[in-house]
Amino acid sequence: MDYSAGNWPIGAALLNFAGVTADGQDRTTAGPAGWKQTLREVRDAGFDYVDLTDSWVRPGDLDSVGRKQLLETARSYGLAFSDIAVTRKSVITPNEEQAQRNLAYTKRTIDAAADLEVSMVCLGLHDPLTQAQKDATWFWLAPGAEDEDTPENRERAASRFRELGEYAAERGVSLSLEMYEGTFLGTADSSVQLVTAVDLPNVGLCPDIGNIVRLHRGVEDWRGMLAKMLPHANYWQLKNYFRDYDPATGSYASAPAPLALGFINYREAIGMALDAGFDGPMCVEHYGGDGLTVSAMNRDYIRGILAAKLPED
Repeated sequence: MDYSAGNWPIGAALLNFAGVTADGQDRTTAGPAGWKQTLREVRDAGFDYVDLTDSWVRPGDLDSVGRKQLLETARSYGLAFSDIAVTRKSVITPNEEQAQRNLAYTKRTIDAAADLEVSMVCLGLHDPLTQAQKDATWFWLAPGAEDEDTPENRERAASRFRELGEYAAERGVSLSLEMYEGTFLGTADSSVQLVTAVDLPNVGLCPDIGNIVRLHRGVEDWRGMLAKMLPHANYWQLKNYFRDYDPATGSYASAPAPLALGFINYREAIGMALDAGFDGPMCVEHYGGDGLTVSAMNRDYIRGILAAKLPED
């Protein structure tokens, strides 16, 4: 699809908004009264699109009436949903009963995407945060669960994503697989290997290299990661980090940064994406502080780059 700098779908992630209301209700079941304030703030931050993060509201756990209410509430603020992000519900988590529950939940979320007029659902293989991650200043400073790297487990991942991709295709929905450390989507090569094994036209990659750059260890060069993954990308979560390395001590440091200021040069990265033919929705994320305001700054920064790089009318 041919987007312009002004209408490219750039959604606000809802990572910074709690999944429970001030009085302790599950926000998913709280209904419009529990959704309006967040959506109003997103609208007032200048967004046209919401990236529906299921840590805020789980559309897969809403019935048809609830989904209709959610869509109508978003529309009342002039908002549309650019993506649904399924977070920390791996379909190959070691507990097979939980993996099957995650698979069923993902299918319900795909059904919800069709009802909410959302053409993209983002999936990953990362598991819930460990207690050590919850206790850390930033969760990525503590080790999390990792995929058991066996041929059988890799095939299980490809098979289940293929099953989900076929299910999604029947409903006019595409899937994007999110890069995340410790999983089969944890490196550029492994991500490409997995999406190639799935081998469906509606299943691509989300090259969220911010998830890798923030790690306190040596990581792949961000340009190299993008060069490998962008030809397969159909959706993109963008965030940035300050990153430093002291060779005298061997220590690394990172902290969240606005897109324009961090370690990744997103002017170059977006140019690489356009050259690779990327035309999917984008999502702006930021951890810490007033994440919505920083995300709005990131949106405007991206639109400025698109205006400079897309062909002139």
